[in-house]
Amino acid sequence: MKRLLPFLKSPPKVAVIRLQGIISTAGRMGAGLNDATLAPVIEKAFRRGKPAAVALAINSPGGSPVQSALIAARIRRLAEEKKIPVHAFVEDVAASGGYWLATAGDDIWVDASSVLGSIGVISASFGFPEFLARHGIERRVHTAGESKSFLDPFRPEKPEDVARLHAILSPIHDAFKAQVGGRRGARLAGEKDLFTGDVWVGQAAVDEGLADGVAHLVPKLKALYGEKVKLVPYGMKRSIFQRIGGRVLGEALDQIEERALWARYGL
Repeated sequence: MKRLLPFLKSPPKVAVIRLQGIISTAGRMGAGLNDATLAPVIEKAFRRGKPAAVALAINSPGGSPVQSALIAARIRRLAEEKKIPVHAFVEDVAASGGYWLATAGDDIWVDASSVLGSIGVISASFGFPEFLARHGIERRVHTAGESKSFLDPFRPEKPEDVARLHAILSPIHDAFKAQVGGRRGARLAGEKDLFTGDVWVGQAAVDEGLADGVAHLVPKLKALYGEKVKLVPYGMKRSIFQRIGGRVLGEALDQIEERALWARYGL
């Protein structure tokens, strides 16, 4: 009918990209958000059907800073190339790398109970030197290069190793701060340091300038693009092997890591 009556205008379309889960290079069963698997999804969302906008539905406790940067940069490149606005909607959590993804939006909308922030970098591990000594276990390590056994968990922690670790974490933190500062700019509240790794909930995140308001995806997009706006979902698809294999094998190690990240935010 529209082909016969070209003056009838189609309702606007908004592509909705779901970004849910931890951000990692690749899970053992194909899980995890990363640039390689998301690239075709993001490309389709921006290029198919001339969308009026792209919406990001984000629910992520973070993960790899590099993958976070790659995904967010890809979204911004396409947004600028196609001149398409991007709206980010936070569900439970957009923390650490999850918040990095949210900054790819021109605006960020949250639920009253959404957790945002954690703008910092963490390195966590365990140390076992006393356990080995107690059980008479001898640790033998031979390296070519004095830093090759850096932060060996089976040896006592060295102050120089800790200092070196901080030197590694600092530029990553600086890159995160630059991303947030560059994308949020003058919207950030200047009264307190927002880059300590702390988190804020709902309206408090809005008050600090980390988000633009409390709103949900569907009603907000209808308010912006009209009641007849068509929402077109995009997301990563899992193969039959990944779906069935994930249930059988439990994706044990991936699930432990993911649950630990979610648990930091009470989820």
